[in-house]
Amino acid sequence: MVGIAGAILLALALLPPVAEPQRFQTLADGRSLFGIANFVNVVSNVPFLIVGVWGLRFVARNAANGQMFARPSERWAYVVCFLAVALTAFGSSYYHLDVDSGRLFWDRLPIACGFMGLFAAVVAERIDARLGRLLLVPLVLFGAGSVLYWRFTGNLLPYALVQYGSIAAILGICAAWRSRYTHGAFVVHVIAIYGLAKVAEVLDARIYALGEVVSGHSLKHLIAAVAAYWVLRMLQSRSVVADRS
Repeated sequence: MVGIAGAILLALALLPPVAEPQRFQTLADGRSLFGIANFVNVVSNVPFLIVGVWGLRFVARNAANGQMFARPSERWAYVVCFLAVALTAFGSSYYHLDVDSGRLFWDRLPIACGFMGLFAAVVAERIDARLGRLLLVPLVLFGAGSVLYWRFTGNLLPYALVQYGSIAAILGICAAWRSRYTHGAFVVHVIAIYGLAKVAEVLDARIYALGEVVSGHSLKHLIAAVAAYWVLRMLQSRSVVADRS
């Protein structure tokens, strides 16, 4: 944890501030329907709510299942992850109803916390269960803090480090340590699917121009929800291979 904090502080000291990308201020698909502004961008968040609630229900029902969680405490990282996914549906919908930086805060807050929950889960399952449990709260606070820092300074760098740094860390951990569960490679699939979502986001206007049916930004929501579902699918499929913690 000290190393992570040190890396973030060093990056803040050495790297220039990151300004808000233009794509978060303008959306290619601004159509209104049924009196709802940016209708497709708003309703495409519904899958987040479905997957988040589904995941929370699954974790609650299987909290004592030794094949799902070798240590009961491991479930809390997934509670954070799926709760964040569910809250993203509300935060993102709120933002897309009236695009501005104040509303964007509520979109980014659950996303940052969700990534930290997944990061803690990977640490617990591949390095040490106790370490993952101890890191969960500090990591979530780091995630929330990065969004607060952006909100009050306009510097997006800490939030970018939390999101993309956690992705890099998860991939590094997966490369260096084996999971104590089967289907551990699914977490790499999650990252790959999320990467596709980010590509769709960048190509927002180009995708919309293909036929003005759906924009890249709306597709990003749907693909990111699939990534979240793949986390749930991993839990549904796995069983303990070895208890190494």
